[in-house]
Amino acid sequence: MRKHNISKVVIILITGALLQSCFVAKNYESPEVKTDNLYRTEQTLDSTSLASVSWGKLFADPILQEYIREGLTNNYDMKIALQNLIAAEANMKQGKLGHLPSVSINGFWDYEKYRRRNDYNEYELSGKLSWEADIWGKIRSGKRASIAAYLQTVSGKQAIQTEIVANIASTYYQLLALDAQVKVAEETLINRGKGIETIKALKSAGIVNEVSVKQTEAQKYATEIILKDLKYSVNVVENTLSILLGKAPNTIPRDIFENQKITANIKVGIPALLLSRRPDVVSAELNFRNSFELTNVARSNFYPSLTVSAAGGLNSLDLKEWFNANSLFTTVLTRLTQPVFNQRSIKTNFEIAKANQQKAYLQFEKSLLIAGKEVSDALADYDNETEKLVIRKNKLDALKIAADYSDELLQYGMVNYLEVLTAKDDALSTELELINNKYNQMNAVINLYKALGGGY
Repeated sequence: MRKHNISKVVIILITGALLQSCFVAKNYESPEVKTDNLYRTEQTLDSTSLASVSWGKLFADPILQEYIREGLTNNYDMKIALQNLIAAEANMKQGKLGHLPSVSINGFWDYEKYRRRNDYNEYELSGKLSWEADIWGKIRSGKRASIAAYLQTVSGKQAIQTEIVANIASTYYQLLALDAQVKVAEETLINRGKGIETIKALKSAGIVNEVSVKQTEAQKYATEIILKDLKYSVNVVENTLSILLGKAPNTIPRDIFENQKITANIKVGIPALLLSRRPDVVSAELNFRNSFELTNVARSNFYPSLTVSAAGGLNSLDLKEWFNANSLFTTVLTRLTQPVFNQRSIKTNFEIAKANQQKAYLQFEKSLLIAGKEVSDALADYDNETEKLVIRKNKLDALKIAADYSDELLQYGMVNYLEVLTAKDDALSTELELINNKYNQMNAVINLYKALGGGY
């Protein structure tokens, strides 16, 4: 009799396994998206991309390289992303085991005392098994959905790493650029101090008046204010970089701006590379895949489910009879459930799943367009800053010559002193702008690198 029951269970399990092939959930295919003309550029596009360069080669400064390594280890956004990844991995492991039966062991002792009859004892130790046949692919789709969700978290971590690498590099170069501007302002302040002595001598010679002296002093004070603001900015940027490195605000050891170069080939590659390199685009597609598989799960709920439950163990009213053959018991229950009326909840859930799937697809398309825009913006920024750099350098050379000439002409009374002040102020502001221009050019390369998906 017992063998007969076991045979029935085996037949049911085999039948359930065979029924799994009766229906195959819709297979996922990567969505076809148009990547032609995604970039606004005149470059001849090929497979060569700036994103393929490792950050260690792109940023040659060894001090910066060490800061990037430190940031990738200690940055709090990175640590949080790692914990998200651990949680997602746990969910994925659970999802991958959805096809296995659930097994539990139960034990109890029931004691009841009565006034007019003997006490009642019942002892039981049993094991229970429950298994749902994946006839319509629901469990398999759920497994694939959990894997997509995990990979989406991986892409999220990669996106954070790309952001951290870019932010540390950008902040480091900004700090060096501010150092260079502080140096220019300090040198200018020394010259302005000498200028006051010169203008006082010219006043004594009757070439200028007291107004010119006071204007020169005011110009020196204005330079002091510029220097104060620059030093304040240095302090703030040092604090920002400290936080990126995961530590309290402090002084940041560093190189000098004049030594910095980014010599990588500014190539964007074919737009289709964004589909595999840019973490947020990859994440958006994985989100769509997750929604696609969850739609499969919602669809399968329209069909009947087959559940097999089995229990067996020892049950006795007398502890002495515990290991007697009569105390053994087994039960097998096979349930086929077909939804008939459930207040439309299954259809509602399916419609919501389809809407979420379409929303995820639109978000994927949007992420690709945004990526294309960011690449185009960074390219335009780099070209603009590179062209301005040449023009501003020429402007600075001209203004320095004009400032030198104005000093000479002033001694002969051939120019108005206001013209001298204007020429010197223009030369200072242009020199500061030139340094900022160089930083903006380097930052444009960093933004392009990040926009193309480089840095991880």
